[in-house]
Amino acid sequence: MTVGVALVVFRLHEIHSLKEKRKIVKSLIEKSRNRFNVAVAEVADQDRHQQASIGIAVIGNDGRVLNSLLDRIMDFMESLGLADMVSREIELIPMG
Repeated sequence: MTVGVALVVFRLHEIHSLKEKRKIVKSLIEKSRNRFNVAVAEVADQDRHQQASIGIAVIGNDGRVLNSLLDRIMDFMESLGLADMVSREIELIPMG
């Protein structure tokens, strides 16, 4: 069994309130969850207006498949055009 996790950091331009930020973050999270059926959540920077850090988690047997899935999810998030992706990280954790 392997657990795959990703951290994606977005820069949000023209955002002046946390309410505006929440709308964009919620859209990124819900669209990703619905399309890929994975765990997605805002994991840091909740009080920063113009930055969002989103975590993604998947579990499976094949690390290559998980890595590919996480890449596709991050590409999908970027393709939505809601915010500029400034960094992305993937970590695969083999379990027992």
